[in-house]
Parts: sequence; C-alpha cells; structure tokens
Amino acid sequence: QVQLVESGGGSVQAGGSLRLSCAASGYPYRSSGMAWFRQAPGKEREGVAAIYTGGGAKYYADSVKGRFTISQDAVENTVYLQMNSLQPEDTAMYYCAAALGVWVLDFLNDREYNYWGQGTQVTVSS
Repeated sequence: QVQLVESGGGSVQAGGSLRLSCAASGYPYRSSGMAWFRQAPGKEREGVAAIYTGGGAKYYADSVKGRFTISQDAVENTVYLQMNSLQPEDTAMYYCAAALGVWVLDFLNDREYNYWGQGTQVTVSS
C-alpha cells in the first residue's frame, strides 16, 4: 500500500524557515516523480517543487525559486522541502505527491500525480 506521510509544518514569522519531510513507502521509490504542492484557502492547488527521484532533476515554481529547495534521501525514501525566507503568501496546506508508473511530462502539474499525502499546514505571519 502506497503511503506518503508529511511532517514539518508549523507557524513561523516572515523571514523564517521550515523544512517539510515526506516519507514514502509501499512502492519502488526509485524512478518516480515526487512533488510538493500547496493550496491556500480560496485558491487553486499549485505546484511548488518537484524532483525526479531517478535522475535527480528538480523543478520549481517561479514564486519559490531561490527560497525553496527540494531534495531527497534515497536510502530513507524521503523527500524534503527546505523553505527559507518565508512570506505570508506562502501560507497554505502543503501536500506531498508521487507519480508512480506514469511518464511525467509536467512535474508541477497536479494531474500528473496519482498518490497524495494528507498535507501539513504552513502558516507565516507578518
């Protein structure tokens, strides 16, 4: 059974940092697309960052480039999202997603992903 378990969310002040973790289990971790998405109240879900676990290619939304970093620990089957210089507009529920058994064309498109975690809340105050 595929499981994605997020952790690391919380509340910080603007300019602060958080690191999100997504522990994956129940499937061959290698050669899959893994991504972080976020959804704020009243807004559509948006892709934040993604990684191809096989080759390590990384993709970022323009809004987070230079502030967020996605990484992986292939031994622990875990994907991380290091978030620095957080701003109030980064406040959202953050979801981990995996694209398994599919060829991903657009790594920041949520329709490419077929497994999702439950989400972790990130709140940034000004």
